Amino acid sequence: MSVTSRQYNPSCDYNLISQFLIDNHIEGNQDGNWLEPAWEYMYYHPYLDQSLLPLIRIWEDDGKIVALTHFECTFGEAFFQFDLDHKFLFPEMLDYAERNLSAIIQETGKRVLHAFVNDNAPDFVRHIDAQGYSIDKSEHRPIFSLPIYPSIQPIELPKGYRITDLKESSDWSKVNRVLWRGFDHEGEPPCDEAELESRRRMFETPKAKLDLKIAVVSPKDDFIAFCGTFYEPVNHYAYVEPVATDPDYRRLGLGRAAVLEALRRCALLGADVAYVGSDQLFYQSLGFKKVFTSECWTKVF
Repeated sequence: MSVTSRQYNPSCDYNLISQFLIDNHIEGNQDGNWLEPAWEYMYYHPYLDQSLLPLIRIWEDDGKIVALTHFECTFGEAFFQFDLDHKFLFPEMLDYAERNLSAIIQETGKRVLHAFVNDNAPDFVRHIDAQGYSIDKSEHRPIFSLPIYPSIQPIELPKGYRITDLKESSDWSKVNRVLWRGFDHEGEPPCDEAELESRRRMFETPKAKLDLKIAVVSPKDDFIAFCGTFYEPVNHYAYVEPVATDPDYRRLGLGRAAVLEALRRCALLGADVAYVGSDQLFYQSLGFKKVFTSECWTKVF
């Protein structure tokens, strides 16, 4: 065994990490790693600070990726991915994150790190607790799953409403508006060329199937509910991200219809389970059950 570590190389490592997450996935997400579509969604999200990508750290054993630690958007957070034989690297990876991924608190000049550790990984929990971290329950990252079947039936919508997808209608201004309003931002969204390009890049990712990005269209021809979904064909699962409903159209079952239509299409492709990174009652009402929670452990240095 010859384990070494190196910095992330943006020119070649995106696909290598994507394959690492696919290869090390265990049914039911029992590996505890990020689902591969979550990596894709992170990488093309407009909130990601691309200039910081070289701070991602990769561990290799004889040239093969066996672990990595990374942030999601910017400094101050750390996530840890492993294959089954290299979880002993966690203390070293946490030390790297403390030294390189922590953020400066402007008011005090001290550093802070939010390190995410799964609640079903007792060895990691004991270690990070012993290092003086404490849990911030407001920043937890749950993973929930739902078995799905090709027998899911199309959802009937109220008269005048219809289902579309981004393959049929990739109007980025409509996508931008439903996500802006659906995530409870005030007023109307910015709609300049740069903003719309960031939305396009967010959904036209390398493995994206635009016919799995579902929108509900109102009688006024607006997108008023949206479900962005990924299908991972090697391990046969769907990943739901993001879901939003315009607040003017909530409690009509439109968000539910968008999610179920996306899952129906994924099931027809071969998916037998769906995952979502949320514990909202909305998903639980659809039958999603908890797999684990990646708890946020915080320490100020």
